[in-house]
Amino acid sequence: MRCLYVDLDGTLLGPNASLVTGAGGAFSLLGVRALEACARAGAEVVIYSGRKQSSVFECARMIGSSAFIFELGCGLVLDGELEWLTDGIVPSAEAGSIYAQIEASGAPAALLERYPGQLEYHTPWSHQRDVSHLFRGEIDLMEANSLLAEWDFGWLRLVDNGVVRAASEQMPGLPVIHAYHLIPAGASKSRGVAAHMQARGYTPQDCIAVGDSREDLDTAQVVGSFWLVANALERDETLRDEAPGGVRITTEAYGAGVYEAVVTTLAESR
Repeated sequence: MRCLYVDLDGTLLGPNASLVTGAGGAFSLLGVRALEACARAGAEVVIYSGRKQSSVFECARMIGSSAFIFELGCGLVLDGELEWLTDGIVPSAEAGSIYAQIEASGAPAALLERYPGQLEYHTPWSHQRDVSHLFRGEIDLMEANSLLAEWDFGWLRLVDNGVVRAASEQMPGLPVIHAYHLIPAGASKSRGVAAHMQARGYTPQDCIAVGDSREDLDTAQVVGSFWLVANALERDETLRDEAPGGVRITTEAYGAGVYEAVVTTLAESR
């Protein structure tokens, strides 16, 4: 194993986005030990997350990583160099940030108007983003993307990045709340991972990925082994049926699940 691609929230990070909190709120160092095991094996660790660039940068710096993927694969930072993976939709002095360009298109407003009470901005995390418009709610994702195409917003897609359950974020009448990102259609976590692999010269067999969402599952097509952490199924059991063949499911949750994936892979490669 030469590289671990790992999601942050709901994967490496436990409840309340804590690196040292495990299932049930208990203190746990297993996420840190997963990083230590990678370091001892000489394997690079790359965070791939839906968070904005500045947030992922700080997390990558804290774990000593020189590369990271942010906003669901919209951007890759490799040894200090930023590459946009948004098919030519890039920031400019005239048009502003990619976020501003998406806002100016009218697509976010159209979705909010179409799904009143079912979709809203995922505040405060939706503020000051570089690319994606971040929502929370519960909608028919296939229908929403069909509507985007019908409204001439086919250059965008709405992505399900997992279930959120904090009490302060609940929306009346919706028993399950998903985080949705509106991003350029060509961007994805799998594309970000593939771009990093190509730059480093890694083969699929060199790499594993660990995550907890539908968007993470898409990465299974470009790495040798993909692991879904156990807590992902506790939040959304339908992920089990949607997982591609070959996806492995950890018995442990959060950082302990990442540790399980790493040490199992290292042991099997001996």
